[in-house]
Amino acid sequence: VQLQASGGGLVQPGGSLRLSCAASGFTFSDFWMYWIRQAPGKGFEQVSGINVGGGTYLSESVKGRFTISRDNAQNVLYLLIKRPQTDDTGLYYCARGISGIPGYDVWGQGTQVTVSS
Repeated sequence: VQLQASGGGLVQPGGSLRLSCAASGFTFSDFWMYWIRQAPGKGFEQVSGINVGGGTYLSESVKGRFTISRDNAQNVLYLLIKRPQTDDTGLYYCARGISGIPGYDVWGQGTQVTVSS
């Protein structure tokens, strides 16, 4: 069971970036999936989630700017970041939800997003 996040980098405020998370070793379409970030010196923040039916959740801090999606045929989770702000800087992790209860049981390795002009 593995999650491999990619797509991070340096982005200017007002630009855009798409993160990807490739899943393997499990039936991707059966699980809720999440993006979680950790800003420098701060704790973890769940920024977005998507359920098995495609329903999505976005935290208030990213609503209207981030879009989560999934491709169950390719086993890939995405996070489209638009109009990033400096507060969006951090390490972004994808994670698999635990069936039936809150929490995550598998994490990717994280991909760094830095927002700077």
